[in-house]
Amino acid sequence: MAQIYSFEGKVPAVHPTAFVHPDAVLIGSVEVGPGCYVGPLASLRGDFGHIELRAGSNVQDGCVLHCFPGADTVVEEDGHVGHGSVLHGCRVGRDSLIGMRSVLMDGVVVGRQAFVGAAAFVKSGFHVPERHLVAGTPAKVVRELTAEEIAWKGNGTRQYQKLAQRCIAGLHPAPAVTERAAPEDTADDAEPEHVTLHAYRAR
Repeated sequence: MAQIYSFEGKVPAVHPTAFVHPDAVLIGSVEVGPGCYVGPLASLRGDFGHIELRAGSNVQDGCVLHCFPGADTVVEEDGHVGHGSVLHGCRVGRDSLIGMRSVLMDGVVVGRQAFVGAAAFVKSGFHVPERHLVAGTPAKVVRELTAEEIAWKGNGTRQYQKLAQRCIAGLHPAPAVTERAAPEDTADDAEPEHVTLHAYRAR
């Protein structure tokens, strides 16, 4: 289990079907819902306000979630937060994607099934329309998303939901080996469980 700290009587709550990596840190008023995945070195710091991950959402490696006193940072159901992102006093809508190393400032609301492009800076109070892509620094609305893009995102999130259960069952501390084992044979036509968007489009 992660590094869990109570703060002034508030203790993080983690659903038994969620996976929180042992090197993640949860402090104070934090709630991690069913089937969530929290990656290594993520920091969910509920010392001022409240941090909430709803069912099936994921927060990947190195993410930081925090907020001002009396505020909330919420990732709604099936939200997907990429590596190294910072969420501060914002709300990520249901089934939305936050690209790697994005920064979402206070009062940002990401609409349902919306995408925030990688490395975007989303200014305080900005509203991301549902089913749209925003990108850039500062972030601007680029266009409406396609059904194909939304389906690709949904598949990626399901893989993280599966990964949470795989980690609960199969992730254990271990010493390094001195030689890597040979990879298992796979069929030439085997399809990867999840691929990049450009590879997904090319199938």
